[in-house]
Amino acid sequence: MSDAATRAVIETPLLGVHKSAGAAIGTWFGCALPDSFHGAARRSDFPDATHRTEPTNPADREDVRDWLAEYRAARESVALIDKNYRAYLRFTGPDRVRYLNAILTNNIKDLAVGHGIISLFLNPQGRIQAEIETYATEESLFCVTYAMIRETLVPALDKFIIMDDVTLTDETEMFGTVALEGPLAADIVKTLTTIDLAKHGELSFQEAAVAGISCGLTKRSPGGVAGAEFLATREDLPQLCRALRGAVETAGGRAIGYRALNALRLEQGIPWFGYDFGDKQIPHEAGLEHSHISYTKGCYTGQEIVERVRSRGQVNRVRVLVKFDSNEPPAAGTALTADGREAGHVTRTAFSPSMQSAIGMAYARREKSAFGSQLDCAGVRATVSRAPLANKT
Repeated sequence: MSDAATRAVIETPLLGVHKSAGAAIGTWFGCALPDSFHGAARRSDFPDATHRTEPTNPADREDVRDWLAEYRAARESVALIDKNYRAYLRFTGPDRVRYLNAILTNNIKDLAVGHGIISLFLNPQGRIQAEIETYATEESLFCVTYAMIRETLVPALDKFIIMDDVTLTDETEMFGTVALEGPLAADIVKTLTTIDLAKHGELSFQEAAVAGISCGLTKRSPGGVAGAEFLATREDLPQLCRALRGAVETAGGRAIGYRALNALRLEQGIPWFGYDFGDKQIPHEAGLEHSHISYTKGCYTGQEIVERVRSRGQVNRVRVLVKFDSNEPPAAGTALTADGREAGHVTRTAFSPSMQSAIGMAYARREKSAFGSQLDCAGVRATVSRAPLANKT
């Protein structure tokens, strides 16, 4: 289900807003989203040569300045991010908890109202079909997943509703999401909504209002820094985006595109569904066995395979983060070798400003996956740099 290569590109509902702001549009998660905002970089973003962290390729210098300024905003102040690569599914009915608990990998049964949890939807062979966040309200379970798999995922979920009193409603066309993250995000959230993120748990959510616009606010902390996502109706989304952008720019931050976000998430060791894991992997290969799975909840689709791998204690390949001895990121799919033999492949790459080199996610054979292991990637040395973290897109 994670292969979106043959599907039409899905447009963000904020496409017009981004284009009017000078954004270059690319395809991310099967959706048309900002690559970067051309002309957004200011001279003050690069005060002298010692602060210029772009790669040495002269052809890249102009657009590199754009995304590096955005990257710095996310690291040093605050960033506004369009997260409209998502699909929204609502489950109602008295059996909704039992139903989802029986098909997802994490513990939905004990999910309290106002809180969320991240799970996987597996096939009977244990392969990852979807990554799904589930949020409990008084009357429903609200699930957030990826628009690029919506057309196949909805029927796949629906076919499990047999004797259960459950109704699945696809609300993707009703909602959209924008997010704030970075060191100043929590302060801006408190100023705009009076909500103190420090008092709330990860993936907790509540009703809020920004500039008179009703929205749902969810706490999310990629890289360990508290931020927030704002869920609003599609008709309110452009106005919400403009209000947040005004607050962000007043604080010295900016809207950022996915070229900067890709580099940032790789530095944080955070994998992306559809890029770094999907229907070719089982959870233990993807490194999601601790973040996405409950081992005490009872049966679910694919559990037999998960438990078998757990009891054996190993898989042949695992996801790793690697650092390349080059500024030029290799293409996704490039093979990794060791001693002239195939040892894995790259899934996603970027230039890392903080590490001053190209980095990437990859799969490597277990014996070549330890920290410091040396691999070859098309003639360039690739070093396993650290264990990847849980997913917080």
